[in-house]
Amino acid sequence: MPIPSPASDALEKATYSKVMWRLIPFLFLCYVVAYLDRVNVGFAKLQMLTDLKFSDTVYGLGAGIFFIGYFLFEVPSNMILHRTGARVWIARIMVTWGIISSCMMFVTTPTMFYVLRFFLGVSEAGFFPGIILYLTYWFPSARRARVVALFMTAIALSGVVGGPLSGWIMQAFAGVNGWSGWQWLFLLEGIPSILVGISVYFYLDDSIAAAPWLTDAEKRLLIDNISRDEGTRGDHSLKQVFRNGRVWLMASIYFCFIMGLYGISFWLPQLVKTAGVKNVLDVGLLTMIPYALAAVAMVLASRSSDRTGERRWHTAGAGFIGGVGLILSGMFGGDLPLAMAALSLATMGILTSLPLFWTLPTSMLRGSAAAAGIALINAVGNLAGFVSPFMVGSVKDATGSTTAGLYVLAGSLFLGGILVLLATRGRQHSARVAIA
Repeated sequence: MPIPSPASDALEKATYSKVMWRLIPFLFLCYVVAYLDRVNVGFAKLQMLTDLKFSDTVYGLGAGIFFIGYFLFEVPSNMILHRTGARVWIARIMVTWGIISSCMMFVTTPTMFYVLRFFLGVSEAGFFPGIILYLTYWFPSARRARVVALFMTAIALSGVVGGPLSGWIMQAFAGVNGWSGWQWLFLLEGIPSILVGISVYFYLDDSIAAAPWLTDAEKRLLIDNISRDEGTRGDHSLKQVFRNGRVWLMASIYFCFIMGLYGISFWLPQLVKTAGVKNVLDVGLLTMIPYALAAVAMVLASRSSDRTGERRWHTAGAGFIGGVGLILSGMFGGDLPLAMAALSLATMGILTSLPLFWTLPTSMLRGSAAAAGIALINAVGNLAGFVSPFMVGSVKDATGSTTAGLYVLAGSLFLGGILVLLATRGRQHSARVAIA
């Protein structure tokens, strides 16, 4: 390897800054509207269960069945994206799910609820792993923790923005045109996905070579860095991906972490309400706090991981912190200040674990194998999005409390952290060394 000159260092720094500012804010916006459409059912629950006479079990099943459709179509969708390019396929995904999300306003029966949630999952399948795959086309593994963390802070921002927005919509629009607040919520939060999806087609570029906003020198630098990075990875066939035990282990770890994520995403409004807050706008405002703190924690932890090159303890430690926060949430559920502190700790740990986790599998594969492997890990992991809300809802119906469910979710996060340490034991997992 030639020794970098100050001039080449300056070019590299300027080029990656340019790429970051071009891609990350826009992809961030895409994920914000995606995540709002995925979890706004958690706020709709505060009204729609009473209006439609649904039980918590019905809600939990409907919230979770999204991930069955998501699971079934995740790998095929990502393979199509790899062949057709991100521009066309991500635009299709976003427009489709925006339309279906808005149609949720017409739900009147459990069956309609289940069907629309299932097809919402089908339509969104491939979006998140597609973006993760797309980022590997532009950024080498040494830069990936911070990049993925900045992209995934959209989850936190959607909580910061979505909580007050959802609460305000449900309160301000209740009764307008004869519709309930939750119906307006689905309609108004579905429209941005359609508009942003259309803009994806005109804004994104499918590859470095196709980007007219880069100079020839910048393109050569980016392509050379990606080529060197791919040279350190294993070259797997599609069949080998599905037979690779490490891919399935990564999927298991992700499943454990996602159990915690959707425990928080779908039940945080209810947990805040249980702690003594009744007004839906106040619930929305208070849910800002855990997500705002989580956004800061995600960025700081990812910078620390990239700077030190250490992955395993950063990732596992975040999972452990999330588990402790959920246990404390169950213990102090009736005390609003303590409950909010515990929920904030849980949200910080859970959300921080996710971008750190993705530094591990994205170092393993390339090409079509990367498209399939990333999608497979995400699909299996997101089955927890079905298990988690359904389990918590069933426990709440059976016991009248979410506490036991929170303890199960905490156990899942502890297991995920332990599996990270076991999977990476004896290996130097750093930003500069790929997984063997």
